[in-house]
Amino acid sequence: MPAVAVALLTSDLRLRDNPVLHAALAGAEAAVPLFVRDRAIEESGFAVPNRQAFLADCLTALDEGLRERGGRLVVRSGDPATETARLVRECGAREVHIAAGVSDYAQRRETRLRTALEEVGCALRVHDAVTTVVAPGTLTPTGGRDHFAVFTPYFRRWARAGRRSPLAAPRTVRVPEAVGSLPLPRGRDVRGTAPGLARGGERAGRERWASWRRKGGLDRYGQRDGGQSDLGADATSRLSPHLHFGSLSPLELVHEAAAKGGTGADAFVRQLAWRDFHHQVLAARPRAAHADYRPRGDRWRTDRGGGAAAQEVDAWRAGRTGYPLVDAGMRQLLHEGWMHNRARLLAAGFLTKTLYVDWRIGAAHFLAHLVDGDIANNQLNWQWAAGTGTDTRPNRVPNPLTQARTCDPQGTYVRRWVPELAHIQGAAVHQPWRLPAAERASLDYPDPVVDLGEGQARFRAARQPD
Repeated sequence: MPAVAVALLTSDLRLRDNPVLHAALAGAEAAVPLFVRDRAIEESGFAVPNRQAFLADCLTALDEGLRERGGRLVVRSGDPATETARLVRECGAREVHIAAGVSDYAQRRETRLRTALEEVGCALRVHDAVTTVVAPGTLTPTGGRDHFAVFTPYFRRWARAGRRSPLAAPRTVRVPEAVGSLPLPRGRDVRGTAPGLARGGERAGRERWASWRRKGGLDRYGQRDGGQSDLGADATSRLSPHLHFGSLSPLELVHEAAAKGGTGADAFVRQLAWRDFHHQVLAARPRAAHADYRPRGDRWRTDRGGGAAAQEVDAWRAGRTGYPLVDAGMRQLLHEGWMHNRARLLAAGFLTKTLYVDWRIGAAHFLAHLVDGDIANNQLNWQWAAGTGTDTRPNRVPNPLTQARTCDPQGTYVRRWVPELAHIQGAAVHQPWRLPAAERASLDYPDPVVDLGEGQARFRAARQPD
């Protein structure tokens, strides 16, 4: 048995059900839980304030949990391959364990890491099904394709797939004393975060999961008024940031939801399957993070040049499009660094199919603010909304007024996030342009940036073949 192993933690910042940490502890006399602050990610602009602050909370919580078990978290900064190889030389480790990633960057990081470790005589052990329930590439369709391009057949296979049992948190962690660490980052030192940003870390995530279930959130999840489609109820689990950083295990959530059973639990598990679906698509097609998964010959408008499209995009970013339900979602994003999933799809559909603006512009704005800004889920959901991804009905156009009647019939969500309209009662809040002229003139709220019919006709015309 090797004297020392390294658990290189990435998007698995937890003690419970962590195969990477478990394998490192089981296979050596001592283990180094390591997190490398990747300068390439920080310098790329991906490490935005909301995610930096949440990450700092996760690292602090992880360190506290390790110290309760006699260990500690070791933090380094730089290139993960270089810093991990340096640590291996310092402590004489013979194995490094890491969770498999799906993005193009994660795959390139793994290649560099393997090369760097070979040079110092250390083995790399890559663990699947750490950040997902089912490992990408495990399920493939008949006919030789390397991934599923449609969710429903994927889900049928996913639901029947074998799964490992969740792992308990380690009882003790022994870390070599000589191994040095940088100070932990502190979330409160990060400037520019959203005012309503949630707290990160495994303990916070587990408390949120337990509280949501205790209040009946899981039981009601599949119902119209249970949070999955009711924007005003604010009853979704809000666990996506914890899944992004790995402070909660998706596998453990599936096991616990399945043990509870019921239509709500089934609907919740299905959403976790969607997450796995997007990860397996991106693992097979890394270019889908930036290029159309299914090109439609679009001639997208962009926000360059200061013309009408640029002004409309600015209004969309600020939550000032004149369509209250769209604006409410965009303002929730700015205030919380998070948005209800139905509001995300509506806002994305409005930008791409009513304003006919390139989906990459919207995806970049979301990534600049979302605390759960995950490349697989964000980019592929944007492509689904734009009709360039896996949607089997790519030309469908969401109507914010129709969505309002379904998802916010009494205007609760709009009044919460668009305070200048808070005094308007009932469903009338969704169409302020129809108010009496005197009342309309007193509002500090814009007219619609585009007529819905004209915008949607523009999209349909653009999608016609040349």
